[in-house]
Amino acid sequence: MAVGEEHRGAAGPSLGARLVDGVRRFFDGDIWYSFTRSPVVMVSAAVTVLFIASAVFAPLVAPYDPFDLASIDLLDSSLPPIWMDGGDPRFLLGTDAQGRDMLSAVIYGARISLGVGFASVVFAMLLGISLGLLSGYLGGTVDAVIMRIADVQLTFPAILIALLIDGLARTVLPRDLHGQVWFYVLVLAIGLSFWVQYARTVRGSAMVERSKEYVQAARVIGIPPLVIMLRHVLPNVMGPVLVIATINLAIAVITEATLSFLGVGVPATSPSLGTLVRVGNDFLFSGEWWITIFPGAALAILVLAVNLLGDWLRDALNPKLR
Repeated sequence: MAVGEEHRGAAGPSLGARLVDGVRRFFDGDIWYSFTRSPVVMVSAAVTVLFIASAVFAPLVAPYDPFDLASIDLLDSSLPPIWMDGGDPRFLLGTDAQGRDMLSAVIYGARISLGVGFASVVFAMLLGISLGLLSGYLGGTVDAVIMRIADVQLTFPAILIALLIDGLARTVLPRDLHGQVWFYVLVLAIGLSFWVQYARTVRGSAMVERSKEYVQAARVIGIPPLVIMLRHVLPNVMGPVLVIATINLAIAVITEATLSFLGVGVPATSPSLGTLVRVGNDFLFSGEWWITIFPGAALAILVLAVNLLGDWLRDALNPKLR
């Protein structure tokens, strides 16, 4: 019995105990303290969570399905918001020229915009981190080639790169596939526009980490370079990467909205916030302002909330500002 108790004691605390201890240390740490002392950040976090939750659970939250043709009636087209004369209680924010509920259209539009934004950021982050680790850890010719490619790409605006990739995909792919692969084309176009920031940040951090004693010790005992990069170097460079990812989410949503507004992004059959703004822009001067104002306001609020969160996270993870 004593041997068993000694063995359990040597095994250390259980997984549940470690999780509880980790949660307790998080709530006692500087990041949570900084978060609770900033009302602006708390409101921004609440707005961001609200948008994400509404996007994820759009079929349950939205009053109507704007893509269900059976639920759309042209007799309900161009109805104003409920607080204006002629408003219908069924449609809180009014309807568009096709009779779709604007509140439902905004919720589903945010779902598409956030989906493209998240996927683009994940793709750019994986590509940038991989190339940055290789460039910073290996150095030499590999570093020179990757960084020269990054320098060339930095001379072009992100929206131009996205337009070029999207246009190239539309030219190469058959017309029948455009409506099926638009999501992947947008993710590829936007993701390839943002990978340079991750690569340059990770490269700088990896160059610092590779000269430290723990990395040199890992080399001496024969640990493969790939394992050293993933297990030892990568965790120490994730702080700046998370800040960039948060800020890039807002930029990715704006880029997707810009492409959709220009008519080269999301197809009209699956409208994002940018497409809704573009469609409503045709009716803006005819007095039906709500068709473009509400999607535009939702886009602006979402981007502002995410940007404020990114700015706070950058300061919270900076040890010099604590």
